Amino acid sequence: MSALVKIRSERDQMSAVERRIADFILENAQLLRDYSSQQLANALGISQSSVVKFTQKLGFKGYPDLKYSVGEAIARADNGDAPQPDAANDSERGGASAGNLWRRKSEAEEATRLINPPQTLHAMAAAIEQAGRTGKVFIIGLGEDDIHARGFALKLSLLGILTVHNFDTARMTANVSAASAGDVLLVFSEHGNHPALCKIARYFRERRGQVITVTRHTANPLRALADLSLVVSAHDELPYIQPLLYQSALQHLLDGVFVQLCEGHDDLHAQLLANLDRIQLMLEP
Repeated sequence: MSALVKIRSERDQMSAVERRIADFILENAQLLRDYSSQQLANALGISQSSVVKFTQKLGFKGYPDLKYSVGEAIARADNGDAPQPDAANDSERGGASAGNLWRRKSEAEEATRLINPPQTLHAMAAAIEQAGRTGKVFIIGLGEDDIHARGFALKLSLLGILTVHNFDTARMTANVSAASAGDVLLVFSEHGNHPALCKIARYFRERRGQVITVTRHTANPLRALADLSLVVSAHDELPYIQPLLYQSALQHLLDGVFVQLCEGHDDLHAQLLANLDRIQLMLEP
């Protein structure tokens, strides 16, 4: 993993001072070779020890190792080994050009992939598959989170997995009363701090069900209640870009789980094809 990718993936978990250092490096990577640790500290108005601790927390022996890794990443990009923004249009900060937005989405997706171990995705797919055979999969998301909750519920239904989807906390509370051991609750909540969703998760665990949360890569009350958690790393300074990165990275993550369900179980794949054929027949005149 390159230093720049590692910084992006860990940024949401950093302290305020560490985020300032991370943002400076990400935005001025080309200039970092000209900065000593003391000069970087002076530019940010922090202590040199803060810079050194930042590099060590990322797993580097010291600041020179971090500079070398960043330089390598830039060199690979210059050689065409990484996607480049359109130089003619990159003067507008934040993704005004389609090429720059595409690059930012790719970076968010890569960072999100790196912080979700394959075993977590396997465990989630296995829990959903088992619940689909012996019980139910409950799915809830509020507001914009419901877009992904609704889409994933539809995909599971096409696989023949019984889903109970709702975007109303009162109705989901009533639905959860019918949950039992072996059932799964998927909770979509970007920031993971909605009190009602936390109460539903606790209630579901009392019913001995398994709770899976989908949130940002930050410490939050909902994630603390999860048996399994998927996390998304997507950051940008511009408020109209950051949600786009989050949605793109999250969709890529969910698609990976869906593909595992399709490829790992022949009967689910066969059910998907049969349902798609039925839907096509219904749409035909």
